[in-house]
Amino acid sequence: MKEFEDKFSEFQSDMISICLEYVEDRAEKVYVYASCEEGVISSRFFYLINNKYLECHKVNDAVEKGEYEYDVSPERMLAVMRIINEDIEEIKALCNEHEREMPTEMKLIYDVNNGNFKAQYKYDLVYTNHETKTAGQIADEWFEEIRSNNI
Repeated sequence: MKEFEDKFSEFQSDMISICLEYVEDRAEKVYVYASCEEGVISSRFFYLINNKYLECHKVNDAVEKGEYEYDVSPERMLAVMRIINEDIEEIKALCNEHEREMPTEMKLIYDVNNGNFKAQYKYDLVYTNHETKTAGQIADEWFEEIRSNNI
């Protein structure tokens, strides 16, 4: 039991770590959307930086001109998503190995300033049973919800 919990947490920590690395540890909060549903693996990540909620490709909107700039190249962004997706695969394998149910959705929030970590899990189908919704749309809706509610 402890081994399962530790490894599960380790993979989630890795997702947060790679997202922090993407912004060179300069963020107040990190948000990771991870989805594994009906064979579809998907992820998104976004931030709170300088009191602005930003998708990963727009993090430079939070910095003043002439200050440092984040490297938001497509290659770098895809590398982060690849690592998150690999972590999702590892969690799936871990769940199978320990005969545990795999979450269909994980919403991870890390508050950099106080080290607080929150995770929300769903185990029901979120989008594959929906006629038009995709994992990306669900992630976008979560981003808008976060931005609107400032959580």
